[in-house]
Amino acid sequence: MTQSTKEPYLTSEGVVFTVVVDSLKRECLIREDALQQLSSKNADAATPGMMDVFHAFEGKINGVARRLVAAGVQGTPLVLSRNTFAGPPRQA
Repeated sequence: MTQSTKEPYLTSEGVVFTVVVDSLKRECLIREDALQQLSSKNADAATPGMMDVFHAFEGKINGVARRLVAAGVQGTPLVLSRNTFAGPPRQA
């Protein structure tokens, strides 16, 4: 069973949240730079706060975090950075 648990909360580095994958509960941190990258893909006139961006992309963020946990990626908390959401390099 895969689910999210515990309410996310804001820190000076980004947003901390928890995911559960196959009974393994992992605390995760999505850094502010990753949230900025996600929000820039859907830029509009207003600049949303970090929690607003987190909630807007929560499904994607949780999905990526669960896949990293399932793949055995280590770290406490498991850190999701800008590079976590970067696409492959473009070939010229």
